[in-house]
Amino acid sequence: MSAIEYVRGLFGNEDQLLLDVRQSIVDREMPAISVSPEVGRYLTQLVKTNGAKKVLEIGALGGYSGICLARGLAEGGTLTSLELEAEYAELAHENMKKAGFGEQVDYRLGEALTSLEKLGEEGAKFDVFFIDADKVNYINYYNWALKLANPGALIVGDNVLQGGRVFDPENNDESTLAIRAFNETIATDDRVDSMLLPIGDGLSVTRVK
Repeated sequence: MSAIEYVRGLFGNEDQLLLDVRQSIVDREMPAISVSPEVGRYLTQLVKTNGAKKVLEIGALGGYSGICLARGLAEGGTLTSLELEAEYAELAHENMKKAGFGEQVDYRLGEALTSLEKLGEEGAKFDVFFIDADKVNYINYYNWALKLANPGALIVGDNVLQGGRVFDPENNDESTLAIRAFNETIATDDRVDSMLLPIGDGLSVTRVK
């Protein structure tokens, strides 16, 4: 048994709602790349611990991570979700409604960087950010999160181990290089405190000072 399997065995239990969300993604023939069960559970915990009322996710897919984030929101809290594909956002919203969070989520369709620029123009601020989209733009999403962050905000990135490719010196594909650069940036940026956790496919947690 691996460490990941051990952790998942203890902390990766999914309720029927989340299992149904996974199945809905398969049924629509969408990529089955939702966060792992233990990462989803930790997202809820992070949002609760932060006392977050405003959460932003980049990458909605079928709504699995959105539900996990929304479950941790403080009373009256809201989730803003950026999604490139209208079909994904539609399914995500259906699943969020089933989870009881349909009125608490705002979907912004289109390129995430365009949506982030618009949020900046609106003066939006957030307490927690969850980045789980195209890897080549993780640095750009991180920089925007810093601009939109309330003091003490958390910036969380998924898939930061890339299945082990980030520490394979012979692997230099575009996504791997981008995630290496992202990891090195958050590790050395004196504006934040960061840690990389080896759960799921790697989860980075960064606190804005």
